[in-house]
Amino acid sequence: MAESGFLVTGISFGTVLSHAGVNLNIMILKEMHCEPVKAGTKPLDEEKINQYMAELPVEWKVTNNKILSREYPFENFKRGMAFAQEIGRIAEQEQHHPGVCVEFPKVDVELSTHDIGGLSVNDFIMAARIEDI
Repeated sequence: MAESGFLVTGISFGTVLSHAGVNLNIMILKEMHCEPVKAGTKPLDEEKINQYMAELPVEWKVTNNKILSREYPFENFKRGMAFAQEIGRIAEQEQHHPGVCVEFPKVDVELSTHDIGGLSVNDFIMAARIEDI
C-alpha cells in the first residue's frame, strides 16, 4: 500500500518502509534524514502514526494526528538552553524545524509538517534524532 511516498509492509522483525527503492527498518529513524515533502503528499494516517510511535519513548504524544510533542525536564535553565540549541542545530541540518519553548524547568518540543497539515515521517525522524541528543 503506497501512501506519502512510502510502502509499508509488516514482517516478523518489525515494519519496513520502502522509500526511493530502499527498504528501511523504522527502528533506525535516528539514522534517517528528512526529505522535502512533495506536493500532494497526504499526512500519515493513524495506523502509520501508531507504527512510528512504537519506535519512540512513551513520553512522546500525538494530538489530533497532527502534532507530535514531548516535554523534557531540566535541572537548570542553562542545560535546557543547551538542549534547545542542539535541537536547532539538527533542525537546520535536516531543514525540518520543530517548535521549541524553553521555560524553566522544562523544554517543550512540537513537531508537525505544516505543508501537509499533519504528521509526516520527517516528524518522527526529528523526534528520534532529538532523543539521541
